[in-house]
Amino acid sequence: MRKTLLLLVPIALLGACTYGITLDDAGKGVRTAWTGDMSSCRDLGKVTVSVMDHVGPVNRNDIKVRDELEVMARNEAAKMHADTIKPLSEPTDGSQPWGAYQCGNAQLAPANRQANPANPNQQQPNQATPGGFETYPIKGNN
Repeated sequence: MRKTLLLLVPIALLGACTYGITLDDAGKGVRTAWTGDMSSCRDLGKVTVSVMDHVGPVNRNDIKVRDELEVMARNEAAKMHADTIKPLSEPTDGSQPWGAYQCGNAQLAPANRQANPANPNQQQPNQATPGGFETYPIKGNN
């Protein structure tokens, strides 16, 4: 009986990593600006969110952690009546600061630097491609 309990505890902890981190209805109205000039938007403040980036000695998937941070930032920004968020720095130890902005329908001007110098042709999320298609990040079942 004890052996069974010892085996179930780590499984329960690993399964609880993403439990409850979902994009709520208000957060769906908040877009993410990965790059660009935010001067045409009203700065509403900063949102810092955090998730577990490791479980015991095991590091969690970096993409999953980043996805959860973005979801949490969008949900929190919606509470501030923001419609756009932008990361202020890279995630560190499962925590990341985001700027919250109110842009309305303003088009965000591209930043002077490229988002990924190693791949200058990479499309930004939710940016229309020349063929009229839009790309969206997918959520895996990890």
